[in-house]
Parts: sequence; structure tokens; C-alpha cells
Amino acid sequence: MIGLLQRVSQAQVEVAGESIGAIERGLLVLVGVQPGDTEARADRLLERLLGYRVFPDADDRMNLSLRDIGGGLLLVPQFTLAADTRKGTRASFTSAAPPADGERLFAYLVGQARIAHPRVATGRFGADMRVALVNEGPVTFWLEA
Repeated sequence: MIGLLQRVSQAQVEVAGESIGAIERGLLVLVGVQPGDTEARADRLLERLLGYRVFPDADDRMNLSLRDIGGGLLLVPQFTLAADTRKGTRASFTSAAPPADGERLFAYLVGQARIAHPRVATGRFGADMRVALVNEGPVTFWLEA
């Protein structure tokens, strides 16, 4: 399971012109599901997202996590993260989980996040989404679980 996290001062996702999820300071995470991913991997990714130290402390060092600052978590499904781009000029998506598996594991991740963290917003699986963000830093990390 892949999580591309971005430290943001704000982020929002829209579907058909309607805002369906928004956060202030926190993490926007684009989530990709690969074949063989499991609930255990989703749990591990969530633990890393909540505990990954990407926010500045009083000395301006990245020593604080999302849990530490009580920030928002915006989870957005993005199957293109799992694309195979090693050859040619067009991505192959054979390395992405089938849609049913991706949707199930994304829903599981969201459910677990809502249990573990007070501020969770999401995109919509399979929808044509518009994502807007203000990336702080910029700070972006690719996490795999």
C-alpha cells in the first residue's frame, strides 16, 4: 500500500463542483493499493501516517507528527500511484490492485483512521476529483507499507 503524503496548511477535494472533504493544517495523503495489499498493510500505513514526523517543532525541525499537532488527515484514493512507469511513454496499471480490492482496502483504511484520529476527511473512490492544496515546505514523502 502506498501513501504519498504532503504537509499542508489546507487541502480540499471536490466532486462535480461540490466540496466533499477539506482540512486545515495537516496531511493530504494520496493512497494507492497494490495487488497483495491487506488490512495489516493498511493498518501499518495508517500508523506511519499518524506518527510520521513532518511538522516543525519550536526549533523548526521536523520532529512533530500529525498526532502531536492534532491536524487534519485528508485521504484521497489514487490508483495511478501504483502504475508501472519503467518502460515506454504510457503507464501500465497492471501493478495496481483490481478496483474492488482497492475500494475495499481504501474504505478499511478510512474506517480505521476515523477510529484512531479525530479529524479525517476523504475523497471518493472511482470519482473524477479535483484536489486543491497548499503544500507547506514543500514537504512530500512516499511511504509504503
